[in-house]
Amino acid sequence: MSQRSLNRRAVLRGTGVSMALPWLSAMNASVSAGDPVADADRPRRFVAMTFGLGLLPENLFPDDAGLEYQPSRYLRPLQPVRDKLTVVSGVSHPGVTGGHRAEASILTATAMGSSGRSSNSISIDQYLAKHLGDATRFPSLVLATDGSNSPCYTESGAMIPPMTSPRDVFDRLFVDGSVQQRRAQAERVKQGRSIMDLVAEDVRSLQGTLGAGDRNRLDAYFTSVRQLEQRMKKSQQWAMRPKPSVATSELHDVADPNNMVGRIKTMCDIIKLALETDSTRYITLHVPGNNRVFDLEGVEEGYHSLSHHGRDEDKLDQLAIVEEAMLSQWGEFLGDLHQTADGDSTLLDQTTLFLTSNLGNASNHDNRNMPVLIAGGGFDHAGHLAFDRKNNYPLPNFYVSLLQQSGMAVDQFASSTGTMRGLEPNVG
Repeated sequence: MSQRSLNRRAVLRGTGVSMALPWLSAMNASVSAGDPVADADRPRRFVAMTFGLGLLPENLFPDDAGLEYQPSRYLRPLQPVRDKLTVVSGVSHPGVTGGHRAEASILTATAMGSSGRSSNSISIDQYLAKHLGDATRFPSLVLATDGSNSPCYTESGAMIPPMTSPRDVFDRLFVDGSVQQRRAQAERVKQGRSIMDLVAEDVRSLQGTLGAGDRNRLDAYFTSVRQLEQRMKKSQQWAMRPKPSVATSELHDVADPNNMVGRIKTMCDIIKLALETDSTRYITLHVPGNNRVFDLEGVEEGYHSLSHHGRDEDKLDQLAIVEEAMLSQWGEFLGDLHQTADGDSTLLDQTTLFLTSNLGNASNHDNRNMPVLIAGGGFDHAGHLAFDRKNNYPLPNFYVSLLQQSGMAVDQFASSTGTMRGLEPNVG
């Protein structure tokens, strides 16, 4: 049987849902025949993960610069994608101070508060969405693991509140929209039923006309959706259970099994689906500096309390466990994107992944020497790109590199002085 030719925007439909398809080889014929979305066949994407409490620099930055660096503790879990990764030290946003207040400056590079402007400027993700976001159903997604703040700002300087419920994000991507339909989908998830139940007829019809490679890709995609739904079901079950009582209020909070690392994983899985289906190309996930006690062996104190370690060895040990777990989850996300085809490339190669924080040292609220990791995106990665930690290089230069790599003829963003030296597009 000859393979079916598919439009890049093909969807599977069922009652109350419309499920976008990932890239399939059967879409090549449509594009080569002059499909109107041919120019978007190899889109550039951007995903930022931002931390409110920094990362311990001694566990992040290698001692040596360049491609032959020895991986630090936090970089070891990222070694499977080492050649797609650049760790950058010695960078910050010029003029940005204020400790925690600089959370508003992560993606805008605009100084805020008493030492800066009274209103913010547009964040890099929203700048991209403003100029290029009309190519997808959603110009951008602004997400957070919890809380009501995000580092994402409109052109008028208004903060964009994040979506914090994985179920709400899932519904936004796949449920057609009415209140009744969203409630019905929530009930299906609680009962353990998959959204694929509603599109089963379309799935059978489509699979019968595709080649073996495309059928395998669809099966992997559907499996990831089912697994995500199962995790959301478990999260809802825990949310309905009463928390255990304790004999004294002086004990630490009881760690919720739906912990921060688990929330990061679930959000990353949803982000992958959004990228895979080209539902949006610009996504930010913020991990705020709350004081939850992470459900990790060896961790007994709240995250925010640990960040104010004052070089206390016990706190440093606990904080390292927390941060290593978060970096490992990000590394798993990179690996998933590296294994996911996007045309004749991969999602990792077509997506610039950016991880950073407003704090280089959370213990003393220092906004210099920000932690920066850049992955994928078609860059010629530099290993450890080491700038001067006493006289920081301007991080906004990376934003100019990102904009140019995304196809925009832009040579300025905030306080940039050019593109990032040492991070060049891969022209091979």
